[in-house]
Amino acid sequence: MELNLVQMIAVYAVPVIFAITVHEAAHGYVAKHFGDLTAYAQGRVSLNPLRHIDPFGTVILPLILLAVSKLSGGAGILFGWAKPVPVNFSNLRRPKRDMLWVASAGPLSNFAMALFWALMVKIGISASGSYFALPLAMMGAAGVLINVILMVLNLMPLPPLDGGRILVSLLPHRLAYGVARIEPYGFLILILLLFTGVLGRILWPIIGLTMALIAGVFGVPVGVLIRLTNLVS
Repeated sequence: MELNLVQMIAVYAVPVIFAITVHEAAHGYVAKHFGDLTAYAQGRVSLNPLRHIDPFGTVILPLILLAVSKLSGGAGILFGWAKPVPVNFSNLRRPKRDMLWVASAGPLSNFAMALFWALMVKIGISASGSYFALPLAMMGAAGVLINVILMVLNLMPLPPLDGGRILVSLLPHRLAYGVARIEPYGFLILILLLFTGVLGRILWPIIGLTMALIAGVFGVPVGVLIRLTNLVS
């Protein structure tokens, strides 16, 4: 069974929107916990997708990448972004230390959602024969895939990605300052890596290993998850 583009969009829509929405809301929630109310005051500590959606990063770019992947039969990295949650790190009780937890919240939320979608795959497989089994398993596979991609991508040690912020938090002040100076060029570097194919070569082995580990948590055969993933990618 091969999905057409419209079917692929239907399968990916909910996982992509919530992967990005919960990721951003998690940043805002943890920032509030550690003393910065900036995101909370702007209504960004919310699971309402409309508060976080960036028209290009959340909708247009993922659709373009999905269409290119579908038409080319390739294995590009499907990713996107929401409107960044505003965080004033100087408002945090211990800015350098607390930055670690604020930055980690997004990838950790994606890991939690990947586990949730893996459970949906398990339920879909267990309900084999029912009318909802295959759609649920396919949406679950898409959810695992997109959340693992966003988690691994955001953990790259490149500011302004979360991994870059985590690195700045962990390094001594002089080295942290040097890494932080890369931030204005971070997205340009990322887009260059994406369209040259370097990003995929770096991330796909890590993504595959992470998906295999998550599948193992719920006893989902890795081969089944790979076949489902191939259907929706």
